[in-house]
Amino acid sequence: MKFAEYNGKTVFITGAASGIGQAQAIAFLENGANVFGLDVDERGLGQLHQQYPERFAYTLGSVCKKSDVEHAFQAVMASFKSVDILLNTAGVLDGFAKTLDTDEALWDKIINTNVKGTFFVTNTILPHMLQRKSGIIVNMASIAGLIAGGGGAAYTASKHAIVGYTKQLDLDYCREGIRANAIAPGAIQTAMTKADFEGDGEMAKWVANETPAGRWAQPSEVANLTLFLASHAADYIHGAVVPIDGGWIAK
Repeated sequence: MKFAEYNGKTVFITGAASGIGQAQAIAFLENGANVFGLDVDERGLGQLHQQYPERFAYTLGSVCKKSDVEHAFQAVMASFKSVDILLNTAGVLDGFAKTLDTDEALWDKIINTNVKGTFFVTNTILPHMLQRKSGIIVNMASIAGLIAGGGGAAYTASKHAIVGYTKQLDLDYCREGIRANAIAPGAIQTAMTKADFEGDGEMAKWVANETPAGRWAQPSEVANLTLFLASHAADYIHGAVVPIDGGWIAK
């Protein structure tokens, strides 16, 4: 997909080193944007920087640590002077653990990364967007934010929180030039879902068979949806949660 409007724009992406976040980074870079990545994986970030040395910059850090997020914001401002689009993509899974199989450490890991991390990054960058009276935010929800069965107790709770947070975020700031939406992926083949394909791949086959489209999606498909949601063509889409799930929740 090609969008000339992204030439010269700056996109801040969490979780940019791999999976959906990396696919989003590549998609916006291919459309002429400057991209800044925040992740804990230097290898993935470094590879992007080698490919796009002038337009991709990054810092290592965790969205769970406010100091890391603040450092990243200072770095993106030093590199590109502004942030036009924020993609809160970083997230972790919980192995489909039921609540009685979820200890406090696992609960905190999932909630801190998926929810508090989104909160930290948004609250760090949003004042800059408000000052400019312009900003696009796309949060990463999940079908687990809409139905049960897409994750375990902690993951499902975290993604339901992202759905509510996104709606409230847009409602609170849309009259000030901010537009916030969320994407709700289903089965996407990434490093996070690698375990489903291990061994005989029975879990991956089961998921594909249970998906009306009959297959898993690639991260680039989510990236293409992101390109649209962040574009002027989607300007009247506010506070929405857009599934990209091969028909899973339509069953």
